[in-house]
Amino acid sequence: MLVELRAENYAVIDHAIASFGTGLNLLTGETGAGKSILVDALALLLGGKGSGELVRHGADKAALSCVFESTPGAESILEANGIDAEGTEIILRREILSTGKGRVFVNNQPATVQVLKQLAPELALVHAQTESLSSFDQAQQRLLLDRFAGISLDAVSEAHAHWHAAAAKLNDLLHGEQDRLRMVDLWSYQGKEIESAHLVPGEDDALDTEKRVLANAEKLYSAALAGFDHLYEGGSSAEAALRDGLRNVEELARYDGRFAESAQQLASARATISDIASGLRDYAEGINASPERLAEIEDRLALLDRLKRKYGKTIAEIIAFGDDVARKLAEVEDRDESLKTLRADLEKAAAAYRKAAAALTTERKAAAANSPNSPRRRSTRWP
Repeated sequence: MLVELRAENYAVIDHAIASFGTGLNLLTGETGAGKSILVDALALLLGGKGSGELVRHGADKAALSCVFESTPGAESILEANGIDAEGTEIILRREILSTGKGRVFVNNQPATVQVLKQLAPELALVHAQTESLSSFDQAQQRLLLDRFAGISLDAVSEAHAHWHAAAAKLNDLLHGEQDRLRMVDLWSYQGKEIESAHLVPGEDDALDTEKRVLANAEKLYSAALAGFDHLYEGGSSAEAALRDGLRNVEELARYDGRFAESAQQLASARATISDIASGLRDYAEGINASPERLAEIEDRLALLDRLKRKYGKTIAEIIAFGDDVARKLAEVEDRDESLKTLRADLEKAAAAYRKAAAALTTERKAAAANSPNSPRRRSTRWP
């Protein structure tokens, strides 16, 4: 219900306030008194088109505001638009500048004209003299009847949403046949290409390492043998120097115990050098400069790079892509079964919607029969 309407510097109005009470309220007065102007002001607050011509002559802006009793539907609209509800009332305010620009506020919070248009059906209906009541009576009367009887539309809305979703799924499957066949060919090619590669997670890193070794086999072999010679084999190797040094320190330790720990450290260093040298020798002996294996690795890495460009940045992503393609192909192969399931779901959803709609109709008929203006009630009251 409209509680109050205010207009400032609007059209010919300087400042006006109209307060409304419960029940029927009438605006009366001579022609030109401003009745239509107030109705037009209300229309603007409900999302009507404004312009700078509506600002009173000599003023910078026109300010219109009104207060409505809130409804559950209006509160839902406010929540959907991020506007806080304030008690049991909704305050609408609209400012129109002489330049034609304007601002909108709902509950003293910035809003848009679109929000006013969304709220309009929940709060009020402005009807001009030249318009036919039949153009909006049915929808408006249902809205008023539902509010009067406290009828909830949630069950019907939910059932209709499920029905619509089931129909959309079935239509997508039925009308996408050409696209489906085209995608089946693509998925089949992609799946075979990935499957034939026999991918192993992490193999690209191992192959990169092996490639570097094979590509630099001669350098690595020379470096490993040179390291072995300097550490162990050569006459001036580190091991030979440590051996001689250890012999001298052990001689000192025989007479002075302070050198015992030093002797142990040298012995440990000598053993470490020996182990490192052995590793270098074994590494050099294990190097196999195979051009055939290098070419094989390069071909494999080229294949992996091509697959990465098409299906994923890593081998794991490529494998996941292949699994997804296989799943899609399985779904396509089960199309007939999917059609059967979707048709059953659609029929079930349609039956649930018809049942909910029939229950709503019965509830509305009962509420209409008990309303104060129903023919049955009037005939009882006025024989």
